[in-house]
Amino acid sequence: MTAVPTVRSRPAITLAVVLLAFASVPMSISGAAVALPGIGDDLHAAGAPLQWVMNAYNLTFASFMLVAGSAADRVGRRRIFVTGAAVFAVGSIAAALSTGIELLGLARALSGIGAAGVFASGGAILATTFDGAQRTRAFAALGSAAGLGLAVGPTLSGWLVGGMGWRATFGMHAVLVLVALAGVGFVAESRAPRRPRPNAVGAVVFVAGLGALVLGAVQGPEWGWASAGVLLLLAAGLALLVAFSVLQSRSADPLLDLTLVRNRRFLALCMVPVVTTFGFVTLLTYLPTYLVGAGGFSAQRAGTVLLLMTGPVLLAPPLAGGLVNRGVPARLLITVSLALFAVGNLWLTVIGPSTPVATIAGPLLLVGLGAGLSFGVGDGLAMSLVEPQRAGMATGFLNTMRVGSEAIVIAVFGAVLVSLIGTRVDSPELAAEVAAGDLSGGVSHVLADGYTHALHLALYGTAAVCAVGAVLIGLALAPARGRATPPAAPQPYESAASGTPAPRPASGASNAANATSGKAR
Repeated sequence: MTAVPTVRSRPAITLAVVLLAFASVPMSISGAAVALPGIGDDLHAAGAPLQWVMNAYNLTFASFMLVAGSAADRVGRRRIFVTGAAVFAVGSIAAALSTGIELLGLARALSGIGAAGVFASGGAILATTFDGAQRTRAFAALGSAAGLGLAVGPTLSGWLVGGMGWRATFGMHAVLVLVALAGVGFVAESRAPRRPRPNAVGAVVFVAGLGALVLGAVQGPEWGWASAGVLLLLAAGLALLVAFSVLQSRSADPLLDLTLVRNRRFLALCMVPVVTTFGFVTLLTYLPTYLVGAGGFSAQRAGTVLLLMTGPVLLAPPLAGGLVNRGVPARLLITVSLALFAVGNLWLTVIGPSTPVATIAGPLLLVGLGAGLSFGVGDGLAMSLVEPQRAGMATGFLNTMRVGSEAIVIAVFGAVLVSLIGTRVDSPELAAEVAAGDLSGGVSHVLADGYTHALHLALYGTAAVCAVGAVLIGLALAPARGRATPPAAPQPYESAASGTPAPRPASGASNAANATSGKAR
């Protein structure tokens, strides 16, 4: 890693800048969902066009993450961070000023591209700014910031929509990021010592492949999973991602160095956010709808109940970081967090249309605690296994797994929920209405019972996925047999063309990696 001495680095300000931007990005996801009814009324939109206010953001956010991370290593992490934040702000302002649903969708897609730049470069900036225990604390704070954005986004947006209209929600996102940009002058620039050539073909193939895969998953519930359009998108996405892997294995300057993926422990840590999507994000997305539709809660009360799950996400990351710095193995915390998802989802099957909040408080707190323990600690441990010159690439891949899995799993979970409800109601159309929280199309208690049955089966399946994930990831993070201490980082990158090793990381970064990875045991 080489630093460009244009400014004097201020680690505290660097952390504050990255945290504020990181809180704004997930806030734009959870907050926009609250604004959808107002957007639909104002712009006369409904159904799929309205849903693309969310889907357009998620699609570009996931697809451009790896490209942004690799670009950060090549042209500079601060430069990509600033560019991404500026694009995010422009997209948010354009969304606030949109006069039609099509323009709003395009503006949200632009914001998603900017969000990818912020997420991919922000984690890399922290990984190259902090070492050892400071790095653990920084990534724990990063987990709290992301959790804060998810948790307070709906509340803040609700206030703004009620007092000033839905446009104020997107204006708030732009203001927060612009405030963060005011401090970037105190963030030191860094990039890889060797600047590889741009891999334009790899970038296009990857964006197209992941974009087709996510688009197929998003459109599956609407078009039908067996429809020609969805099958074509899914097949094309998988084919392009396979082609991308082949291209990267033959490239002297790959967009994704495949030695990262071959590192068992790094790949396991990249799977942690995937399991988190199953155990936490699906509930964050669909539980409020159940509470409103089947439980008869108001939207405000449903949001308040959800604080039982989102509250621990704010408090647990610093606790987890402190435990790691005191010698508790990070591997143990991560495995426990995934197990808590399994137990919490299984326990939540006590829920019913008339279940008191006190009855579901326990499982919601467990799920939130599981998310809080893994947020930050897993990312920090993953970055300790990577040389500083590949920090952007590694962060980009890690967050691609996170955001891509969210877009795909949420769509699949919703489709499964509709299918399960369909076994208890008269028609697929009515099942879709019930899954959306509208129980006015039949006898309410019959529809509520069908909704509850479907949710219980979905929770059983989610608990099973999380339990299997906890076991497999825990085993993958174990140190190799016959070694007292596992290697702290992958071997230095070798060019596929020349076989010349890249410079080794600085001793401080290497020692920090050793210290952090040692606690993974």
